[in-house]
Amino acid sequence: MAVFLSRVGRFCFRRRRLIALLWAGLLVVAVAGAAALSEPAPDTFSVPGTESQRANDLLKDRFPQAASGGATARVVFAAPAGRALTEPANRASVERAVARIKAAPDVADVASPYARNTVSGDGRIALAEVAYRVPEYELTGADRDALRSAAAAPGLRVEMSGDAVAPPEEGAGELLGVAAAAIVLLVTLGSLVAAGLPLLTAIIGIVIGLSAVSATSAFVELSSDTLALALMLGLAVAIDYALFVIARYRQEVLDGRAPADAAAHATGTAGSAVVFAGLTVVIALAGLAVVDIPVLTQLGLAAAFTVAVAVLIALTLLPALLGFAGRRALTGRRTPRGQRTAAGRRWGRFITAHPVPVLVTAVAGLLVAATPALDLRLGLPDDGTAPSGTTQRAAYDLLADGFGPGVNGPLTLVVQAPHDTKAAAERVAKGVTSLDGVAAVEPPVLNPAGDTALVGVVPASAPTATATEDLIQDIRDRFRSRDGATVAVTGQTAIDIDTSDKLADALLPYLAVVVGLAFILLTLVFRSLLVPLKATAGFLLSVAATFGAVVAVFQWGWLNGPLGVHASGIIVNLLPIMLIGMVFGLAMDYQVFLVTRMREEHVRGASPVDAAVTGVAHGARVVTAAAVIMIAVFAGFVLSDTPMVQSFGFALAAAVFFDAFVVRMTIVPAVMALLGRAGWWLPARLDRVLPRLDVEGAPPPEPVTVGSTPDAR
Repeated sequence: MAVFLSRVGRFCFRRRRLIALLWAGLLVVAVAGAAALSEPAPDTFSVPGTESQRANDLLKDRFPQAASGGATARVVFAAPAGRALTEPANRASVERAVARIKAAPDVADVASPYARNTVSGDGRIALAEVAYRVPEYELTGADRDALRSAAAAPGLRVEMSGDAVAPPEEGAGELLGVAAAAIVLLVTLGSLVAAGLPLLTAIIGIVIGLSAVSATSAFVELSSDTLALALMLGLAVAIDYALFVIARYRQEVLDGRAPADAAAHATGTAGSAVVFAGLTVVIALAGLAVVDIPVLTQLGLAAAFTVAVAVLIALTLLPALLGFAGRRALTGRRTPRGQRTAAGRRWGRFITAHPVPVLVTAVAGLLVAATPALDLRLGLPDDGTAPSGTTQRAAYDLLADGFGPGVNGPLTLVVQAPHDTKAAAERVAKGVTSLDGVAAVEPPVLNPAGDTALVGVVPASAPTATATEDLIQDIRDRFRSRDGATVAVTGQTAIDIDTSDKLADALLPYLAVVVGLAFILLTLVFRSLLVPLKATAGFLLSVAATFGAVVAVFQWGWLNGPLGVHASGIIVNLLPIMLIGMVFGLAMDYQVFLVTRMREEHVRGASPVDAAVTGVAHGARVVTAAAVIMIAVFAGFVLSDTPMVQSFGFALAAAVFFDAFVVRMTIVPAVMALLGRAGWWLPARLDRVLPRLDVEGAPPPEPVTVGSTPDAR
């Protein structure tokens, strides 16, 4: 592997114009393809194999008018204290607002609160439901402004919720993350040209990767969060991979190698680590497909693709750009090797001299950070978790006050019977009315064919309450199949519960696939059994501490002010399994980059302690810079307007901090010192069977240069 990649790096360095031209052509093709094929990303969400999804699919087939896919809005009117909306003046004001809304652009229908009897018992609050002809992503800012203007009712309080109300979610937090990364690169590399190369290659890779993913939207419906999360992960790893190769290139040049030889050596050694680190990330992300939730599969494959592009660019385009940059990629002065590694060597010696207290302290710290995770509550954010002061949250609270908390999470029962569907649905409605926790049951509505009926149920408890979950399970247990009729429960609350259950069931198989494949890969790379086991244990500690930090911030509300985020009281139920996949990949990045250098020294005859010290000495500066860059990029996404992206940005930033600084830079050298030679043990029979993959354990042979050194300018 190292020899092959060394040849690739030398070829790309020497044929830099050809390589640059090929990548430029690929960039143009990708952007043109995205411009011609990309479609807007709808916020569709499906969970195949669940009862709620089967009921939704049936509803779309039998009640197409109820599942048109158009945007919706809930307009809530509230009378002043002591007044009622049934008073003539207030009723006239509401009716005029409803008429104006009906005339607004793209509005298909408006359900008047007086016609639908959606006025609270005390007459103080009324609800008008708005249906649009077009989906949410086709609404313009003017359409949303028109809705707000039309809904205004003098003398009354008006609040709104629904996807037609929320503005398009945009943010420039990633730009701040890139700016912070540029500063770290400049400080680390000491050269504007050297600092600019990782940013340039990262931007090219991200544009190509996201353009290709965007073009697939012409054939596959993508979630609106797919590109954001692919950008988040792809940008961070692209900068990191380029940094590791450039750092090794600069080290080789400053140690006396010719630029072409240095590029070959850097691509063969650091490039090999990039390949295997990238493979672990791709495995972890692609493994999300085993969960069988389309959104997760899209997110995983899109992010995996951007990571794969980042690896290819680091191995080919980057050596070519180093050829163009020449000596400008170096600082003006040559720093002796001892000075460059002094800080890392001191840290490595401290860790290996006191392995037990260091290990105990680090593990205890991670376990303390993980403690809040014991209170983890999963769900999907709704208007009830929106920040105070927003119109969505105000509308949610007004409806809960006027009609009870369950009105914000109604259930839909889909009833089918072989003969008299109407009579069966009426029996089901009567039976559900007698259950505890039911606030109201609407009369059954039959489809035109008369073979399917809908029964609306309003729980007495809030959508995220345990009592609502118990009610759904009670309905399913009692009415799933009765007197020949079948009943399926759906609605957003039921979908949330089914999603959480499916994710919980898929967690162990997913872990088995990801950890198993990665363990095999790391065993091949390090030719050891204990090193992969240690890497996996460290990953579990990082994940636990990360979950604890996420719960403390996004569920308990710690540091919400300084971070500029809002605690919803629940954690997005997609986050745990996605975070496991992403964090595993990122954790293996630092494991590969750091431990390959330790293995290199061990293969060359160094003692386990000396190998650990040397690995930390050579990796500390670059790993620290790479971790800070990743943290900066991920933290930039905390400024997003999307709660899911916010929580993922924070979680990944926290995960990189815990894994890079606590696990890899502290726990790993301590454990390697304690294990001694046993850390590199591999059974002889297994050693003979496994293929040998050179990463940095066997550097490529020294080149034989004939004639003058190729021009590096």
